[in-house]
Amino acid sequence: MKRSPIKKVLILVSILAIPGFLFFYLLPHFAKNRYKSLPIYGKKIVATTFHSVKGKKIPDTIYHQIPDFKLVNQHNDTISWKSLENKIVVLNLFHTGAGNQQTSQYIKQLSDGYEQKPLVKFLSLSVDPADQSKIKDFAASFKAIEGKWDFLAGDTSQTYPLIKNGLLLDVIEDDSRTKPTFIFSNKILLIDNLHRIRGIYEADNKEANARLEDEIKVLIAEYLRNVKDGR
Repeated sequence: MKRSPIKKVLILVSILAIPGFLFFYLLPHFAKNRYKSLPIYGKKIVATTFHSVKGKKIPDTIYHQIPDFKLVNQHNDTISWKSLENKIVVLNLFHTGAGNQQTSQYIKQLSDGYEQKPLVKFLSLSVDPADQSKIKDFAASFKAIEGKWDFLAGDTSQTYPLIKNGLLLDVIEDDSRTKPTFIFSNKILLIDNLHRIRGIYEADNKEANARLEDEIKVLIAEYLRNVKDGR
């Protein structure tokens, strides 16, 4: 039994319509969810205020934010959140006397890759107060790009509370010996423009490094999307 011309036309239209449907409907859906929002680390507090989503009231959440600080870099400039306004920050801990500077070498590689991208900044914070007089030469040994990668140092009365309470990392100074030694978290933090920790990565783990590199891009996309939406 032969199919009528009308049925043939309907079948043909259906076949042609399916790719169009997939392109215009499914593809944007998957593209929209391609980048899963990064987590926000630290304690969260449910606020007494609300925001509306599709007419439904949702309690606001207050997330952990790294408090402001004022520390001097290798160029004797004061660095604070004001000088890093609307920047995405990659941060790690270090001290110049460490035998292995593998993390600093990795940050060097990362910062060079973002030299032409002013949105992303790199901070290396010393756990040794004696580094205040050493960071200039130390930064020069890595050829740190001025304005892109800052090495910071200060008294432990200022840096240790920032590290423990703000950055949520561990640091201990053992001064029982002639030469002090330092035990600290060998991690890299990814911090958004609202001073919230969005990623914590083991500095000497290749898989964690690869995830950091991907998630820097995710955070850039999130920031640009929020700017576009007026958030």
